[in-house]
Amino acid sequence: MNRSNPALRESIFRNALTGAAAGQMTIPGTIMKAILLIGLMMFSAAWVWTATLTNPALVGTAVLVGALGGLVVALVAMFRPQTSPFTAPLYAVLEGLALGAISAMYAARYRGLPMEAVGLTVMVALGMLLAYRTGLLRATPVFRRVVISATIGIALFYGLTLILGMFGVRMPLLWDNGPAGLVLGLIFAGVAALNLILDFDLIERGARAGAPKYMEWYGAFALLLTLVWLYLEILRLLGNRRQ
Repeated sequence: MNRSNPALRESIFRNALTGAAAGQMTIPGTIMKAILLIGLMMFSAAWVWTATLTNPALVGTAVLVGALGGLVVALVAMFRPQTSPFTAPLYAVLEGLALGAISAMYAARYRGLPMEAVGLTVMVALGMLLAYRTGLLRATPVFRRVVISATIGIALFYGLTLILGMFGVRMPLLWDNGPAGLVLGLIFAGVAALNLILDFDLIERGARAGAPKYMEWYGAFALLLTLVWLYLEILRLLGNRRQ
Protein backbone atom coordinates (compact mmCIF):
# COMPACT_ATOMS: atom_id res chain seq x y z
CA MET A 1 0.00 0.00 0.00
CA ASN A 2 1.59 3.29 -1.08
CA ARG A 3 -1.00 5.79 0.12
CA SER A 4 -2.82 6.38 3.36
CA ASN A 5 -5.74 7.95 1.49
CA PRO A 6 -6.83 5.14 -0.87
CA ALA A 7 -8.33 7.68 -3.25
CA LEU A 8 -4.88 9.17 -3.91
CA ARG A 9 -2.88 6.06 -4.75
CA GLU A 10 0.00 6.91 -7.07
CA SER A 11 -1.10 4.07 -9.36
CA ILE A 12 -4.28 6.06 -10.10
CA PHE A 13 -2.21 8.85 -11.62
CA ARG A 14 0.12 6.46 -13.46
CA ASN A 15 -2.80 4.61 -15.01
CA ALA A 16 -4.48 7.88 -15.98
CA LEU A 17 -1.37 8.95 -17.87
CA THR A 18 -1.60 5.92 -20.14
CA GLY A 19 -4.86 7.15 -21.70
CA ALA A 20 -5.50 10.12 -23.93
CA ALA A 21 -7.49 13.01 -22.49
CA ALA A 22 -8.41 16.54 -23.51
CA GLY A 23 -6.27 18.92 -21.50
CA GLN A 24 -4.08 18.28 -18.51
CA MET A 25 -4.52 18.38 -14.77
CA THR A 26 -3.48 21.63 -13.10
CA ILE A 27 -3.22 22.67 -9.46
CA PRO A 28 -5.46 25.78 -9.87
CA GLY A 29 -8.05 23.64 -11.63
CA THR A 30 -7.98 21.11 -8.80
CA ILE A 31 -8.34 23.88 -6.21
CA MET A 32 -11.37 25.35 -7.98
CA LYS A 33 -13.04 21.96 -8.17
CA ALA A 34 -12.28 21.29 -4.51
CA ILE A 35 -13.95 24.60 -3.60
CA LEU A 36 -16.98 23.62 -5.69
CA LEU A 37 -17.24 20.22 -3.98
CA ILE A 38 -16.96 21.81 -0.54
CA GLY A 39 -19.71 24.25 -1.50
CA LEU A 40 -21.99 21.41 -2.63
CA MET A 41 -21.33 19.52 0.59
CA MET A 42 -22.04 22.57 2.75
CA PHE A 43 -25.27 23.31 0.87
CA SER A 44 -26.44 19.73 1.34
CA ALA A 45 -25.44 19.75 5.01
CA ALA A 46 -27.23 23.04 5.64
CA TRP A 47 -30.40 21.74 3.99
CA VAL A 48 -30.47 18.62 6.18
CA TRP A 49 -29.64 20.58 9.32
CA THR A 50 -32.53 22.97 8.66
CA ALA A 51 -34.90 20.09 7.87
CA THR A 52 -34.07 18.30 11.13
CA LEU A 53 -35.17 21.35 13.13
CA THR A 54 -38.77 20.64 12.17
CA ASN A 55 -38.44 16.89 11.70
CA PRO A 56 -35.79 15.35 13.99
CA ALA A 57 -36.66 11.88 12.67
CA LEU A 58 -34.76 12.76 9.48
CA VAL A 59 -31.43 12.52 11.30
CA GLY A 60 -31.15 8.75 11.19
CA THR A 61 -32.27 8.51 7.58
CA ALA A 62 -29.90 11.26 6.44
CA VAL A 63 -26.91 9.64 8.17
CA LEU A 64 -27.74 6.22 6.73
CA VAL A 65 -28.36 7.44 3.16
CA GLY A 66 -25.44 9.84 3.21
CA ALA A 67 -22.90 7.46 4.73
CA LEU A 68 -23.80 4.34 2.76
CA GLY A 69 -24.49 6.21 -0.47
CA GLY A 70 -21.27 8.18 -0.10
CA LEU A 71 -19.31 4.97 0.50
CA VAL A 72 -20.67 3.34 -2.66
CA VAL A 73 -20.02 6.44 -4.79
CA ALA A 74 -16.53 6.83 -3.32
CA LEU A 75 -15.66 3.24 -4.21
CA VAL A 76 -16.86 3.79 -7.77
CA ALA A 77 -14.69 6.90 -8.04
CA MET A 78 -11.65 5.11 -6.62
CA PHE A 79 -11.88 2.18 -9.02
CA ARG A 80 -13.03 4.28 -12.00
CA PRO A 81 -11.36 7.71 -11.74
CA GLN A 82 -12.73 8.59 -15.18
CA THR A 83 -16.16 8.88 -13.54
CA SER A 84 -14.98 11.47 -11.02
CA PRO A 85 -16.50 14.48 -12.87
CA PHE A 86 -19.87 12.89 -11.99
CA THR A 87 -19.12 10.84 -8.87
CA ALA A 88 -17.21 13.60 -7.04
CA PRO A 89 -20.15 16.07 -6.95
CA LEU A 90 -22.54 13.25 -6.06
CA TYR A 91 -20.24 12.16 -3.24
CA ALA A 92 -20.10 15.74 -1.93
CA VAL A 93 -23.90 15.97 -1.82
CA LEU A 94 -24.31 12.58 -0.14
CA GLU A 95 -21.57 13.28 2.38
CA GLY A 96 -23.26 16.58 3.14
CA LEU A 97 -26.42 14.72 4.12
CA ALA A 98 -24.53 12.66 6.69
CA LEU A 99 -22.44 15.54 8.01
CA GLY A 100 -25.45 17.84 8.27
CA ALA A 101 -27.37 15.29 10.33
CA ILE A 102 -24.39 14.49 12.55
CA SER A 103 -23.65 18.17 13.07
CA ALA A 104 -27.31 18.81 13.95
CA MET A 105 -27.12 16.13 16.64
CA TYR A 106 -24.02 17.73 18.14
CA ALA A 107 -25.55 21.21 17.91
CA ALA A 108 -28.64 20.05 19.78
CA ARG A 109 -26.47 18.84 22.63
CA TYR A 110 -23.61 21.35 22.54
CA ARG A 111 -24.62 24.77 21.29
CA GLY A 112 -22.25 26.21 18.68
CA LEU A 113 -19.94 23.19 18.64
CA PRO A 114 -20.22 22.35 14.89
CA MET A 115 -19.25 25.90 13.95
CA GLU A 116 -16.21 25.61 16.20
CA ALA A 117 -15.30 22.35 14.48
CA VAL A 118 -15.68 23.93 11.04
CA GLY A 119 -13.47 26.84 12.04
CA LEU A 120 -10.78 24.56 13.45
CA THR A 121 -10.91 22.33 10.38
CA VAL A 122 -10.35 25.32 8.11
CA MET A 123 -7.49 26.61 10.25
CA VAL A 124 -5.80 23.21 10.41
CA ALA A 125 -6.15 22.71 6.65
CA LEU A 126 -4.70 26.16 5.94
CA GLY A 127 -1.91 25.48 8.42
CA MET A 128 -1.04 22.22 6.66
CA LEU A 129 -1.07 23.96 3.29
CA LEU A 130 1.24 26.68 4.61
CA ALA A 131 3.56 24.09 6.14
CA TYR A 132 3.68 22.24 2.82
CA ARG A 133 4.22 25.30 0.66
CA THR A 134 7.01 26.62 2.88
CA GLY A 135 8.72 23.24 3.02
CA LEU A 136 8.24 22.85 6.76
CA LEU A 137 6.52 19.51 6.14
CA ARG A 138 7.37 17.37 3.15
CA ALA A 139 6.10 13.98 2.04
CA THR A 140 9.44 12.21 2.36
CA PRO A 141 9.55 8.39 2.24
CA VAL A 142 9.88 8.22 6.04
CA PHE A 143 7.01 10.70 6.50
CA ARG A 144 4.82 8.64 4.19
CA ARG A 145 5.56 5.39 5.99
CA VAL A 146 4.80 6.88 9.41
CA VAL A 147 1.53 8.52 8.32
CA ILE A 148 0.39 5.47 6.37
CA SER A 149 1.11 3.14 9.30
CA ALA A 150 -0.75 5.41 11.70
CA THR A 151 -3.72 5.69 9.32
CA ILE A 152 -3.94 1.93 8.92
CA GLY A 153 -3.88 1.55 12.68
CA ILE A 154 -6.73 4.05 13.08
CA ALA A 155 -8.74 2.29 10.36
CA LEU A 156 -8.30 -1.04 12.15
CA PHE A 157 -9.31 0.56 15.44
CA TYR A 158 -12.51 1.95 13.93
CA GLY A 159 -13.20 -1.37 12.23
CA LEU A 160 -12.87 -3.19 15.55
CA THR A 161 -15.10 -0.59 17.20
CA LEU A 162 -17.77 -1.13 14.55
CA ILE A 163 -17.66 -4.91 14.90
CA LEU A 164 -17.78 -4.80 18.70
CA GLY A 165 -20.63 -2.29 18.53
CA MET A 166 -22.73 -4.86 16.66
CA PHE A 167 -22.49 -7.03 19.78
CA GLY A 168 -23.26 -4.21 22.18
CA VAL A 169 -19.66 -3.62 23.24
CA ARG A 170 -18.74 0.09 23.44
CA MET A 171 -15.17 1.37 23.07
CA PRO A 172 -14.98 3.87 25.96
CA LEU A 173 -11.85 5.70 24.78
CA LEU A 174 -13.63 7.09 21.72
CA TRP A 175 -16.12 8.99 23.89
CA ASP A 176 -14.04 9.47 27.04
CA ASN A 177 -13.55 13.06 28.22
CA GLY A 178 -10.63 12.06 30.42
CA PRO A 179 -6.94 12.52 29.56
CA ALA A 180 -6.68 9.21 27.69
CA GLY A 181 -9.70 9.93 25.50
CA LEU A 182 -8.57 13.47 24.72
CA VAL A 183 -5.05 12.32 23.83
CA LEU A 184 -6.48 9.65 21.54
CA GLY A 185 -8.69 12.25 19.87
CA LEU A 186 -5.73 14.58 19.33
CA ILE A 187 -3.69 11.76 17.80
CA PHE A 188 -6.49 10.79 15.41
CA ALA A 189 -7.08 14.41 14.37
CA GLY A 190 -3.33 14.91 13.96
CA VAL A 191 -2.98 11.91 11.67
CA ALA A 192 -5.94 13.11 9.59
CA ALA A 193 -4.26 16.53 9.26
CA LEU A 194 -0.94 14.98 8.21
CA ASN A 195 -2.73 13.09 5.46
CA LEU A 196 -3.33 16.48 3.84
CA ILE A 197 0.42 16.81 3.28
CA LEU A 198 0.42 13.56 1.34
CA ASP A 199 -2.61 14.72 -0.63
CA PHE A 200 -0.99 18.05 -1.55
CA ASP A 201 2.19 16.28 -2.60
CA LEU A 202 0.57 13.70 -4.83
CA ILE A 203 -1.74 16.24 -6.50
CA GLU A 204 1.24 18.47 -7.21
CA ARG A 205 3.20 15.61 -8.73
CA GLY A 206 0.17 14.47 -10.73
CA ALA A 207 -0.20 17.93 -12.22
CA ARG A 208 3.52 18.09 -12.95
CA ALA A 209 3.36 14.74 -14.74
CA GLY A 210 0.54 15.97 -16.99
CA ALA A 211 -2.32 13.77 -15.77
CA PRO A 212 -5.62 14.05 -17.72
CA LYS A 213 -8.03 16.89 -16.98
CA TYR A 214 -10.57 14.66 -15.22
CA MET A 215 -7.97 13.98 -12.53
CA GLU A 216 -8.64 17.49 -11.22
CA TRP A 217 -12.05 16.21 -10.13
CA TYR A 218 -10.44 13.11 -8.68
CA GLY A 219 -7.84 15.09 -6.77
CA ALA A 220 -10.55 17.40 -5.38
CA PHE A 221 -12.61 14.37 -4.37
CA ALA A 222 -9.64 12.85 -2.56
CA LEU A 223 -8.98 16.08 -0.67
CA LEU A 224 -12.63 16.16 0.37
CA LEU A 225 -12.29 12.67 1.83
CA THR A 226 -9.49 13.82 4.10
CA LEU A 227 -11.24 17.05 5.09
CA VAL A 228 -14.40 15.15 6.04
CA TRP A 229 -12.35 12.79 8.21
CA LEU A 230 -10.55 15.72 9.83
CA TYR A 231 -13.83 17.53 10.56
CA LEU A 232 -15.39 14.45 12.17
CA GLU A 233 -12.33 13.87 14.35
CA ILE A 234 -12.34 17.50 15.51
CA LEU A 235 -16.10 17.40 16.10
CA ARG A 236 -15.82 14.29 18.25
CA LEU A 237 -12.83 15.70 20.15
CA LEU A 238 -14.64 18.95 20.95
CA GLY A 239 -17.76 17.02 21.96
CA ASN A 240 -15.75 14.86 24.36
CA ARG A 241 -14.25 17.97 25.95
CA ARG A 242 -17.71 19.38 26.69
CA GLN A 243 -19.03 16.28 28.42
